[in-house]
Amino acid sequence: MKPILELSGLRIERGRTHILRGVDWRIAPGEHWVILGANGSGKTSLLKALTGFLSPTSGEFSLLGQEYGASDWRALRLKIGVVTSAFTASIPLAEVALDTVISGKFAQLDLWSRVSRADRAAGLRLLRLVGLAHLAHREWSYLSQGERQRVLIARALMAKPRLLILDEPCAGLDPVARENFLRFVEKLARRRGPVPALVLVTHHVEEITPAFTHTLMLRAGEVVAAGPREKVLTSKNLSAVFGARLRLGRLGGRYRLTVTPGA
Repeated sequence: MKPILELSGLRIERGRTHILRGVDWRIAPGEHWVILGANGSGKTSLLKALTGFLSPTSGEFSLLGQEYGASDWRALRLKIGVVTSAFTASIPLAEVALDTVISGKFAQLDLWSRVSRADRAAGLRLLRLVGLAHLAHREWSYLSQGERQRVLIARALMAKPRLLILDEPCAGLDPVARENFLRFVEKLARRRGPVPALVLVTHHVEEITPAFTHTLMLRAGEVVAAGPREKVLTSKNLSAVFGARLRLGRLGGRYRLTVTPGA
């Protein structure tokens, strides 16, 4: 089967600044990935490259078998769902949750396209999927942060993406809301039927749930390690990524990280 995403030797340079340095990465069908890295590691630049908002300097890059530079990336972008808090400021406070979800079909923020009955039915089904059908007509300003994140997932799924990127989705959530959200993501990854490949971007190993099969670790624009989570997610690799002596532990099927003395 063709990979969903494939990068080979991807480099991004701006002036004398090396943002990404020869990144190799491949997402196969059925895989769910975590991207780990400290601030400045290149995570955001990598996401911008994937969505066509930051052009690579060199290297090869394909999505769903279509090569970057030889395909219409505006159309391919609809196959990538993105959930990020950066969208929040662009959603009108008076827009109801259902309209926010439907806007994902048109890759819009602040829905203005003509909406059909089928669109509304599809939006309601997705709100039901994320457990928020009862809030379909609640305005954005009256949704909690956790509810907003679920609405944004439903919005991303509206275009039936093959790849769903969760860009630090737990930022700003309290501990209870975070756990509820992560349980939902785990359920989404394991549901029956077509499921997009998930990519979770985070600083926190505590947010990695069992459904995530693989890990990509970045530092200063370079890949420290990439591969199956059980092999790649180690104390040694995490110490290299964050530049400190770290110890990885497990508790109840989840991870925890501690800084060792003398770090």
